[in-house]
Amino acid sequence: MAKKGEEEKVRKAGIIDMQFRRVKCKYGEKVTFHVEKGCNPNYLALLVKYVDGDGDIVAVDIKEKGGDAYEPLKHSWGAIWREDSDKPLKFPVTVQITTEGGTKSVYNDVIPEDWKPDTAYTAK
Repeated sequence: MAKKGEEEKVRKAGIIDMQFRRVKCKYGEKVTFHVEKGCNPNYLALLVKYVDGDGDIVAVDIKEKGGDAYEPLKHSWGAIWREDSDKPLKFPVTVQITTEGGTKSVYNDVIPEDWKPDTAYTAK
């Protein structure tokens, strides 16, 4: 927010009223899902990166291998969404993202059967 060399002025300014507006993002990258450290077959946490489009992600749903329906993930914090499951998830997993503008994008089998924690998977 501050020009180089003027950082201290901003720090000392106290509370600053700001106005902003959201803009459509165009990353030029493919959507990527990072499976977070500590994940296991009963716990899946995804960091969702490089989603182009019309605003924040408002929902992330997954469909397990052989499944008929999507199950919603819980928003953890930031861009991380998680599933705590009583039973092991069946991979590969398809991920569906919904943005605040209502756009739904589906990434088929993006988390593979041989997935590993602390690994990024890029959509095709």
